[in-house]
Amino acid sequence: MSPALAITALLMGLAGGPHCVAMCGAACGGLVQRVQVVRRGERLGAPQLEFHIGRLLGYSLAGAAAGFAVDSFALLSKNTAALQPVWTLFHLAVLAWGLMLLARARQPAWVETAGRSVWDKIRPMAQARGGLVATGALWTFMPCGLLYSALLVASLSGGALEGAASMALFALGSGLSLGIAPGVLRKVQAVANRLRDGSGTRVAGLLLALTAVAALWIDLSHRIAQWCAQ
Repeated sequence: MSPALAITALLMGLAGGPHCVAMCGAACGGLVQRVQVVRRGERLGAPQLEFHIGRLLGYSLAGAAAGFAVDSFALLSKNTAALQPVWTLFHLAVLAWGLMLLARARQPAWVETAGRSVWDKIRPMAQARGGLVATGALWTFMPCGLLYSALLVASLSGGALEGAASMALFALGSGLSLGIAPGVLRKVQAVANRLRDGSGTRVAGLLLALTAVAALWIDLSHRIAQWCAQ
């Protein structure tokens, strides 16, 4: 994975931190606190650590799958002329998603609605033994514009290991905000609400759009070189 993509994934996580706090902070904080109460006598902070370990594993596996799938498709498209326009359209779709986040500074309403529905289904498993790790891993399937953007970056990273590393960096960056969310939310809930649709989402959209433009340019320059060689 190129250093530029690694930095992009980490910056998306860091810049999207306020968005993560606003969208998921209350859910994560409430979940961890509820489990802490149920597990009386357990070391303080252990449930939160379990959740974030699961989240890191889930994000990394998703990144590996995205990187492997798109890298395989890229290799196939290079050897199949009919698929080359589809490869270009994929990059254009990534660019369009990034520009949408940049322009609107928020994800589509249907994503938030679907996210609440998924959360209602996975919440009951959290209190079971090992449930927080599983819940953290399943957090990968929470519909989220920033998460989708990070997965798109991971898909362009060049392979399964690179994709896993990309999503791990995103998870670490965004996890910094979520890790302190329970305490922060009690004091600055109003600020978090204002940041729900704020600059973090715009920054993530800009980074994703730039990544897509770079991928399009690499693909285009390669084709130009092939045409000139002929």
